[in-house]
Amino acid sequence: MTEVQTIADLGRILRELRRRHARRQETAELTYRELAAKTGWSHGIIGEYLSGRILPPTDRFDILIGLLGATPAEQGALATARDQVEENRRRAMPAETPVPRQLPADVYGFTGRAGALAELDAISPTAVISGTAGVGKTALAVHWAHRAADRFPDGQLYLDLRGYDPERPVSPDDALAAFLRGLGVPAAEVPADLAERAARYRTALAGRHVLVVLDNAHGADQVRPLLPGAPGCLTLVTSRDDLAGLVAREGAHRIELGTLTPGEALTLLRTLAGPRVDEAPDDAAALAECCARLPLALRVAAELVIAHPATPLAELVADLRDEQRRLDLLDASGDARTAVRAVFSWSYQHLSPGAARAFGLLGLHPGPFLDPYGVAALADTTLPQARALTGELARGHLIEARSAGHSMHDLLRAYAAEQAADGAAALTRLFDHYLTTAAAAMTTLFPYDPGRPEAAPPRTPAPPVDQRDGAARWLDAQRPNLVAVAVYAARHGRPELTVDLSRTLWRHFEVGCHYQEALAVHGSAVQAAKASGRGLASALADLGGVHWWMGDYRQALDCFEQSLAHARDSGDQEGVARALGRLGVVHERLGDLRAALTHLGDALTAYRQTGNRHGEGVQLINLGALLRRLGEHEAAADHQLAAAAVFAELGDLRLEGYALGNLGALDSLLGRHEEALAHLERALANCRAAGDPGGEGSALGAIGTVHLRLGRHDEALDHLRRALAISRETGDRGLETETLNGLGQTLLALGRPDAALARHRSALALSDETGDRYEHARALDGLAQVMEAAGDGEQARGHWRAALEIYQSLGVPEAERVRARLSN
Repeated sequence: MTEVQTIADLGRILRELRRRHARRQETAELTYRELAAKTGWSHGIIGEYLSGRILPPTDRFDILIGLLGATPAEQGALATARDQVEENRRRAMPAETPVPRQLPADVYGFTGRAGALAELDAISPTAVISGTAGVGKTALAVHWAHRAADRFPDGQLYLDLRGYDPERPVSPDDALAAFLRGLGVPAAEVPADLAERAARYRTALAGRHVLVVLDNAHGADQVRPLLPGAPGCLTLVTSRDDLAGLVAREGAHRIELGTLTPGEALTLLRTLAGPRVDEAPDDAAALAECCARLPLALRVAAELVIAHPATPLAELVADLRDEQRRLDLLDASGDARTAVRAVFSWSYQHLSPGAARAFGLLGLHPGPFLDPYGVAALADTTLPQARALTGELARGHLIEARSAGHSMHDLLRAYAAEQAADGAAALTRLFDHYLTTAAAAMTTLFPYDPGRPEAAPPRTPAPPVDQRDGAARWLDAQRPNLVAVAVYAARHGRPELTVDLSRTLWRHFEVGCHYQEALAVHGSAVQAAKASGRGLASALADLGGVHWWMGDYRQALDCFEQSLAHARDSGDQEGVARALGRLGVVHERLGDLRAALTHLGDALTAYRQTGNRHGEGVQLINLGALLRRLGEHEAAADHQLAAAAVFAELGDLRLEGYALGNLGALDSLLGRHEEALAHLERALANCRAAGDPGGEGSALGAIGTVHLRLGRHDEALDHLRRALAISRETGDRGLETETLNGLGQTLLALGRPDAALARHRSALALSDETGDRYEHARALDGLAQVMEAAGDGEQARGHWRAALEIYQSLGVPEAERVRARLSN
């Protein structure tokens, strides 16, 4: 077996095993779907493993290599090699991989729990802290996590799973996506499938010492996919449930947390409320008992003691007991929750009228947090008043400060929602605020995107989003709320809002590679549009766009075809033009170039009929690129020049850069390399100025190709490597495949055939997964060139014959060159 140092090396060995097994069995190679059925992985993740993009996890690795025909000796060597690759990656992590430090701040005044802390010190790999609401499970977990942080030098992950939130519990899919991003996995590389995400998560944690805190879990099924497989990791779970399934199946150690002892409760009150506790110890003890010795209730009560320094403690206790009796009449359960509600109610009655109203309305918010502008919208007040109200609520421990705003304990959220008045009107103001601000921010960042819903002028205080930095910051900070609002609105009778948010935010999701959030919003928009009868063509086009960028071209094709049908049925000419254009590019990628030409031509005509100059320019770019591929160079140049003129007129630097980049690629094909470099450098500058990493990567790759043709191999290698890094960061699989093939050609020119072979094979595997016919043929063509250079003419001719078949079906000029090679 050849030396294995990297994931790419391991992927190459797995592909060689697959081919060897087919030859020995005299059958076709096992497909990804066949391997998936026998391993339990998805066919998509099998493709990732065999293409050398993702390191297979240890579980089921022996099954995979056994299916690929590895001998027992080879299986042992491969298992060792896989572990060595993992070790190599771990050693490289400090320079490349962020170390997550996600723990919330340690709890002020943490008291008692010595026995539980000692148990946690001795536990591995999974512990469950269970107990009633408000008993201090989160406080214990966070306090211990800070104490033990040095044991986990590779980081600490934390997530509130919101397991008892009736509307918004965090799904395992979303939790894994958040953790993968925290571990340094680019958002675009987060797999769509739950099993694939879990495998990628376990791979990312392999060989690392990381603490994972899963707060407020509802059940074992919510937790199980989030458990690391690495022995150096520890998972700490908090839940009101005892999670018996996790204890039975995964061997988790459970710590049942009870209320504080009387002494611990008094100590906490003393820490929080000061010397008044010692001045009236009996009354303080009575107060602690009224709070059922629950830390959450004690903290709220202590704030009331501080807020009323002139009121004797005995009088405050009497007030609380009166409230307790009132609630006892309404709730005969007599459990600790009644005590907590009594404290909440008592605290609520001591709020100012404005803060009490705001508190109730905050409980209605479907998102995870609110900033002052959101509070102002909900409460219909000014920004200074909103800040004052949140300050009063925070001092009363009714809301908690977070980096992006304030959040609520779920018990407080439920109680607050019960107190809300005029909730429907408040939510309308809040949702209008999100839609209006999002539209304004998107207009600042992408002023030339047509079809965005026109938002009404803001009726409540609006954040500054009229400058690019401010707009980008607001969208990034509020993305969790925008997604939550879009999903909530689709489920609660506001489908138009979901559709409008989908249409407003699609470019933000696309440019930022926020594909999982995009799937949630656009998927909800499709359902909302079906319910409302409005905006279905647009929602389907946006959903298809996400699948396109994720490399799922067939799923994208289905969405675009549905979008076209609905746009035609509804007489939406803009929607027809958009769907036709999208269909054109996906047909091009799937290898039906004539259908692509027809759709793009029809889209150009449709945009001209509607007077949409921006859409017209986009189709000129796409048509020009397709004509270049078909060898119609003069027509291709005319289209790119026309597109550049349109976008120069409109002032869209980004898409002017795309047109110039395509013009540069055409110049290089025709031997005008210096002109090509001039156009491509302008394209690169434009895309960088517009903040478009995808366009930047494309320009870098094209510049690398020009340097390759000029014989400047080191410069070509540098540019192509930078393009490859960007393609993987943004998740642009089309660019990644194209760049891998370019790197293969460059490495062969540099006299490195083994490295060239690996790049072309990676491109072949990736194009096999995505369905990119042209790049698949290029990969076969590149493999043939490497094998011919190595003296293996028979294998070279086999690859060229396969490449020729595809080139001929596409109708591209490369077919003639390959045909000539085969005739020699």
